[in-house]
Amino acid sequence: MENPSVSPTESLNAAIQSHNPFTNAGIVQEQDVWGRKFTDVPTLNAHASNAVFQAIQLVRSSQSSQDKVTSIAITAQQGVGKTHLLSRIRHRLKREGGALFVYAGVNNYTDLNLVKYKFQQTLADSLSKTGSQGVMQWQEVAAAMANEGFKAINPNAPSLSPQELKDRFDKVSASWSAKNKSLMNTLTKQVLKTKPNADPYILRAILWTLSETHASFAIKWLSGEQLAQFNADVLGLPNASKTSQEKEAEALKNIQQILNLVSYYNPVVICFDEIDVKNNSSDDGLPTELVIADLVKRLHDTLEHSELSQGIVIITVMLPVTWTQKVNEMPGGTPDRVSKYTARKPINLIEIDSDSLVELVTLWLKEFYETRNLVPPHPVYPFEENQLREFGKRKPTVREALKWCAENFKVYEEPLPPDPHERFELALRRESEADIGDYLEDNSLIAKVLFFGFETLKGQTLEGVMIEEITSDIKPKLQNKGFINFKIVGNENGKEVKIGVAVIQSSQFTLTAGLKRLNDYEKFDLTRGCLVRSKSKIEQMKKNSEAYKLVKQLISEKGGENVDLIEEQIRPLITVRAVCKKCRNYKLTEEQVFDFISQKQLTFDNLLLREILSNPSGKMPAVDDEDDLELIEDFLNPSTISETDEVDELNELFDEA
Repeated sequence: MENPSVSPTESLNAAIQSHNPFTNAGIVQEQDVWGRKFTDVPTLNAHASNAVFQAIQLVRSSQSSQDKVTSIAITAQQGVGKTHLLSRIRHRLKREGGALFVYAGVNNYTDLNLVKYKFQQTLADSLSKTGSQGVMQWQEVAAAMANEGFKAINPNAPSLSPQELKDRFDKVSASWSAKNKSLMNTLTKQVLKTKPNADPYILRAILWTLSETHASFAIKWLSGEQLAQFNADVLGLPNASKTSQEKEAEALKNIQQILNLVSYYNPVVICFDEIDVKNNSSDDGLPTELVIADLVKRLHDTLEHSELSQGIVIITVMLPVTWTQKVNEMPGGTPDRVSKYTARKPINLIEIDSDSLVELVTLWLKEFYETRNLVPPHPVYPFEENQLREFGKRKPTVREALKWCAENFKVYEEPLPPDPHERFELALRRESEADIGDYLEDNSLIAKVLFFGFETLKGQTLEGVMIEEITSDIKPKLQNKGFINFKIVGNENGKEVKIGVAVIQSSQFTLTAGLKRLNDYEKFDLTRGCLVRSKSKIEQMKKNSEAYKLVKQLISEKGGENVDLIEEQIRPLITVRAVCKKCRNYKLTEEQVFDFISQKQLTFDNLLLREILSNPSGKMPAVDDEDDLELIEDFLNPSTISETDEVDELNELFDEA
């Protein structure tokens, strides 16, 4: 078979000029760890990832209770690829299975006095991510539990996959009869027979994750949060109101119970990333790295070393100086527990070399060209392989190498038009054609784009609002935690308006947390709250969910609104912001870009910006209006069941297909 012909140089160069795949490529964040896309050079720092997988095998196969929990400290300078390594581990586990994965990005641990409670939330959130079997990691565990319970009732019961069980539970539970309440009681009782030391409520909550309707409430409860009493009653879970300090006091025991149950079925890899957080400390004066190291020690010492367990591997990532000058100097055997697998010798990551750099750039550009149906003359075009190898001799960090690639990813460009207006039009065309990925799920990008759009309108009147100021400095910062992205301050009919805007495209947990803040006008000094979220995501809410109640409060009681995020309306704003950010590439100033945007009314006529400013309609969005109350009330009716009935019920469950 002949090789495909090389694409025209003009097409290749146009693609290169429209998008630089190396921009920000060296910065790997939490969303990259969990995301689908991942470009990896498996040979780079293979010694570290190999050690992790060997440790997983050790804890899984060891017959000694002393080896069921182990730990690895990984050290590297900034930009060498610490988070990249964790992303490799996560993606391999998702692809091949072998262990459950928990990622704790320590930058999110803002209150170190609640570090154990925060880790419980992290644990619950990580296990809600998709695992190797195509369902939530929680559901993988719940399926193993359920099959265990079925076998205890009927040894001939077939083993169902997590997806089959998830689908079957929803089907059988369609009528929410009293029998299904008995089914949950039966499963809990049967699994407890083999795990008499397990917390029955935690076990029950994990089983509930198999229900599409109730999974989000079960996970919220497992994270340590309080449920609406109605939901707690439906799930049969305790629901006492607790202070943050009480939650912190109970968190370690809850974490132990969860990990003991979960690790019975699969090894668990826990990753503490970037513990070198600056300017943060506990009330005791301990900095982040020491607080996290102490948490690792506590986890190691309190986890039950059961011989039946599949084991726990704890990875802690830090700078070399953090290990040598801080963690390694901690008393009470902490260093031995942070770096147990390698006998108190951290695994150090190394810089990239010439071969790895060529391999990395080849992989990066392979995806770049394939998504555009282009074939370059050689794999690293527009670079030359000798050019990459020469730079690789300097032993750069991965971040430095990718930054260099971003700066040198260019081709000879035709002279720009002499007229600034023509250059602006050229910039608009190029940036509108640029590949920017799955941007509708990127809360941060959308918020920045909307902020920019309103920045171009300062001093103008739109939808009756004269825009005076746009600020992202939402106070109090600690309470806001970035949920309200920015505030529009203006004047409407002689009255001051302060519109808080929150872009929330992510999970129901994030939506609920953001709405609580958006509704608190007094605390955050707002006169109106605006939620920006796609209509399709809003429609997924249930009328009895906490998120729906908060949306109703925002719209019906507070006079706020939900604005639909429409692709055709946000994409032009992304384009004009990109032109402004790259204005020097087109020999334009920011002032010129703002002038051209104003002349063409690119933001003034934007329907999304207008909708945010317009007077709220007060109408609630349409959601799933199926009334489950009567069905769930039937489900709550008490019922007794004999062992014979349990077998009949189980057979009915398997017959449903």
